[in-house]
Amino acid sequence: MTDSVPADQASGAALAGPSDPAAWLTLPDVAERLELPISKVHQMIRDRELIAVRRDGVRRIPVDLVANKTVLKHLPGVLNLLADAGYDDEAALRWLYEPDDTLSGGTGAATLGGDHAREVKRRAQALGF
Repeated sequence: MTDSVPADQASGAALAGPSDPAAWLTLPDVAERLELPISKVHQMIRDRELIAVRRDGVRRIPVDLVANKTVLKHLPGVLNLLADAGYDDEAALRWLYEPDDTLSGGTGAATLGGDHAREVKRRAQALGF
């Protein structure tokens, strides 16, 4: 599992994820929100229950992937399906935030928090074939 591509080594493409800096949480912020020790957040990232990428030299998680005091229900499954399909963390984040008018939320990440989350999971599963 990779942390991410450093900003100065990005291949000319925009970095994946929310463009608003306020839409990101640092790992200590996630630990506080989930009421967990920081070591548990690190373990969740290693276990692909959460995804973290480096932005400005700091590992961050998109805020909309952490709903209230839990991780979105289908996120760990989607992250594992994407990893099985050969996606690294940056590519998985890009896939989650790719605009898609056929999804009710407009992106996979936004749809994961709604009633059509299983559709995102189905699409991630199809990538492996």
